[in-house]
Amino acid sequence: MKHLYETVAEDIAARIEQGVYRQGERLPGVRGLSQQLNVSISTALEAYRLLEDQGKIQARTRSGYYVSNIHRPNIIEPAISDPPSTPSRVTGQSLTRQILRAAKEPHLINLGSSVPHPDLLPTHTLQQATAKVARTYGKRCFDAEELLGNQDLRRQIAKRMAALNYSFAADDIVITFGARDAVRLALRTVCQPGDVIAIESPTFYGLLQVIESCGMQALEIPTHPRDGISLDALQLAIDQWPIKACLLVANFNNPLGSCMPDDRKRSLITLLDQHGIPLIEDDVYGDLAFGQLRPSILMSHNKEADALYCSSFAKTLSPGLRVGWLVPGRRHREKVENLKYMQHQAVPTLNQLVVAHVLEQGGYDRYLRQIRQEYARNIARTVQAVSLAFPEGTKVTQPEGGFALWVEMPAGADAMELHRRAGLENIIIAPGPLFSATQKKYGNFIRISCGAPWSDRIERAIKKLGDLTRELMTKTGQG
Repeated sequence: MKHLYETVAEDIAARIEQGVYRQGERLPGVRGLSQQLNVSISTALEAYRLLEDQGKIQARTRSGYYVSNIHRPNIIEPAISDPPSTPSRVTGQSLTRQILRAAKEPHLINLGSSVPHPDLLPTHTLQQATAKVARTYGKRCFDAEELLGNQDLRRQIAKRMAALNYSFAADDIVITFGARDAVRLALRTVCQPGDVIAIESPTFYGLLQVIESCGMQALEIPTHPRDGISLDALQLAIDQWPIKACLLVANFNNPLGSCMPDDRKRSLITLLDQHGIPLIEDDVYGDLAFGQLRPSILMSHNKEADALYCSSFAKTLSPGLRVGWLVPGRRHREKVENLKYMQHQAVPTLNQLVVAHVLEQGGYDRYLRQIRQEYARNIARTVQAVSLAFPEGTKVTQPEGGFALWVEMPAGADAMELHRRAGLENIIIAPGPLFSATQKKYGNFIRISCGAPWSDRIERAIKKLGDLTRELMTKTGQG
């Protein structure tokens, strides 16, 4: 059910689109808006905060709210994807390692890797937490933790999960060496080498690498840039192939940014439950919603479903801490513990204690409130820059969370060649084929990461990418 403040925000957004309120113009004060629309002051304030999170308006200290100068243009989004309809081995992932290595080169403009820029991380909060933990725990910071992970950290995570309408005990959580480690444990728990795994398409190449490392096959399912995986296509795939698990990012898929509505989440859970197919949910971007409400997790829609939940703090607190977790469900807990024991890839105790402290003291939620607005503005600015710089016919997603943009260039623009030419200009992008199991799809797509502070340097890089795209199209006779 839509909240009143969301309706108010939509009304104001419509007025901005119609030119009633122009870019840079001051909006009515909170009290004036409440009287004008006959709503409470708190409702008016929540509406403004939602619009601010979406990058449509800006708050100025002691001055009020103004229409943002960064206005999302009317731009067409890519259509639902059309991946191969047969399972395949994951191949050709070496280029991803090149992109990750390049991300550490300071002279390069990194629009390719999906990690937050260090300048956007809560460094001061983490430094304070580290000092506090070191004083409090002393030598224990460097001792080995128990197999499942630090008890305080698991208790804090359990509290957060309860707020998402999915309650369980701290002992039901397994701390992992990041989200990929959690996904790998989940896959090895419910599947065997050679099994077919249904995934969204396009999907994050890191998940493809995990499937590859487990010796399994990926079956790509058409996915919509806003609503997520096609349930009709998934049903057809289940009828045709022996799918052993479904691995999804339901909240702000990378690279699409899609977020499944709740009714589709319920239908997905029901579909998989009817066919006895385990669900593995990767929810690393769920906390980065631009709006006031965090999207629900799939498991909350059927608490008896065969589902394993994976997440981490890599996209929020710090990718370097490598703190993730897995909720395997009671039916899989023993096997997960056995695999964890054999793998014995423990997360450093100090890192776990630091994250637990930040969660307990409220630093994580304070940071989220700030960084969500930053990413919303970055997305809006990048959409606008792409719409101005790239050739006519370019299509761009407009996600409501995360920090990834999926760009469909016109026919004739080769993403791999654009990646090569952009590299010569010290610009790193992620070409579309990386997001398909066989690298034979999405040849005219690129992913742009918006995880760095906006700057003139980034704006010039996007302008250069647009120029290079036009050159490629001219060369192929498409320009």
